[in-house]
Amino acid sequence: MSTTPTPADIPSRHMQQVRSLLGNYALLFVFIGICIVFSIVTPTFLAPANLFNVLVNNVVLLAIVALGLTLVVSSGGIDLSVGVAVDLSSMVFVMLLAAGYGSVVGVAAGLGAAAMVGLINAVLITRFKISPFLATLGMLFIGQSTQQLATAGGQPIYLITGEPAHQFDQIARTALLHVPTPVWVLLACSVVVFLVLHRSVFGRQIVALGVQPGVARYSGIRVARQLSWVYVACALLAGITGILLSATVKSYVPLSGNAFLLDAIGATFIGTTLSQERRPSVIGTLLGVLMLAAMKNGLLLVGWNFYWQQVGIGILVFVVLAASFAMRRRSH
Repeated sequence: MSTTPTPADIPSRHMQQVRSLLGNYALLFVFIGICIVFSIVTPTFLAPANLFNVLVNNVVLLAIVALGLTLVVSSGGIDLSVGVAVDLSSMVFVMLLAAGYGSVVGVAAGLGAAAMVGLINAVLITRFKISPFLATLGMLFIGQSTQQLATAGGQPIYLITGEPAHQFDQIARTALLHVPTPVWVLLACSVVVFLVLHRSVFGRQIVALGVQPGVARYSGIRVARQLSWVYVACALLAGITGILLSATVKSYVPLSGNAFLLDAIGATFIGTTLSQERRPSVIGTLLGVLMLAAMKNGLLLVGWNFYWQQVGIGILVFVVLAASFAMRRRSH
């Protein structure tokens, strides 16, 4: 038997709807708030040149790595070795160009090195039943040592002039319709990951593994194969980042990929606040990356040094997650 709401119930329902809206879109509101605050505090924040710099240098590379982690986290796992995949791809790519090989061979070999990282992770997780955290942590240590051994203790490799540098420019400094090539690469990766994760049977199976792994295993999903594809895809995306990074700075710097790890994990988990079920999504991850990039750039323009920037970002993460959880709890 249905009951007619009383006038006193109407404001309460409206408040519940507002709280639900704030809970679901806390990340978006915080991002807009960040942009408004920094546009007031520093006039250069919204300058086209600054926004272009943030997009190309801060967003693109981190977003591609975070897209790979979105796949892994959706499957219920974690990958701490994405920085290693970035570095090994960059190292192989630069070494081959330095040896006189073309950019095609360098790119293919670099991506192959990154894929090998993902494949080893997959074998450790699916065949040897090692937890994703421990398997990828071990790969992190091995990958860091491998770089140091291959570069005489961590010496960078610079290719500033000559034909290799020209080939770098062809990758990082070209543009289509006035949009830099790295941005097009990010758009292509985003579309592919979105279609795979949100519009395919494979994506639904991956989400099922992350939500109810026991049920998924008994429902006929080929768990080992699906997880293997997930970790290889994550490493390949990190490998793309490594090549774009090297092409941008015209060098390979050992262990530079570690800089992406925590931010990519943070952006992925921040992005889960856009979902009622707290699941990763491509849109949420990209918005998380944009928020972190805007925060870092704004604090830099204000004059905060690197260490205080990290403090500010940590506080921001707490604010977003706490606001989302609190509003959703009150809306139920």
